[in-house]
Amino acid sequence: MYEITTFYKFLDLSGSDLQALKANILDQMVVLSIRGTIILAPEGINATVASSPEQMRAFIKSLDAILGIKLEARSTFSKVLPFKAAKVKVRQEIVTFGHNVDFSAASGTHISPEEWNDIIKKDGVVLIDTRNDYEFKIGTFEGAVNPATERFSDLPKFVEKNLDPDRHKNVAMFCTGGVRCEKFAPYLIAKGFENVYQLEGGILNYLASVPKEEQLWQGECFVFDERISVDADLQPGSSTDHSFYKGKSKVSDEKPNGGQ
Repeated sequence: MYEITTFYKFLDLSGSDLQALKANILDQMVVLSIRGTIILAPEGINATVASSPEQMRAFIKSLDAILGIKLEARSTFSKVLPFKAAKVKVRQEIVTFGHNVDFSAASGTHISPEEWNDIIKKDGVVLIDTRNDYEFKIGTFEGAVNPATERFSDLPKFVEKNLDPDRHKNVAMFCTGGVRCEKFAPYLIAKGFENVYQLEGGILNYLASVPKEEQLWQGECFVFDERISVDADLQPGSSTDHSFYKGKSKVSDEKPNGGQ
């Protein structure tokens, strides 16, 4: 059984030698037989990786030591190893958005999976799926709006055309593992939206935390690896790949995270 682990962390690496950090992390991946992709940027780290549970524990421990932080990693499991190689990439952003945001502005916007159902059932709450159209097609939350984007960086255009802070006072959002919402939430706050909520840990955390009979999730959740999707039990799904990654590696600069 393979453990598939996702994690991200926004931290200031602008003063670090990212190429040296890349080499150090890649060495650890090789030594511990870790497969998958890690993205490094001046703003932090984002990853989806897989290995045996024992090797994964050792790898996360080594990353904590290398980065001087405590990573919050979330895992699913599969009988099949969903990645073929170990990769570490250096990019400008760990999830490509194209807009600078003040992360501190989003303090207090995180909603736990246990509280999420109550939030999105409230009258006057606009629920935004911040993922892309091909992800939305195979599963989403009941009542969610599909911005019909091809890339996360398309979302600001959707906001300009469809959302008004004077009319849309309450906006809730979600993504696969949380990383996209960490940028989208402070972006909306800077645009003047009054009450912004983001699902803590994303869809994967919700599916792991909320009993199946209480879930408002519908369908399966797209993941950026060879499984294509996971079901409500976080087991490999049966969905068709609608993405433009079909037949290619599904890991892009915008997300190797369920994600995140």
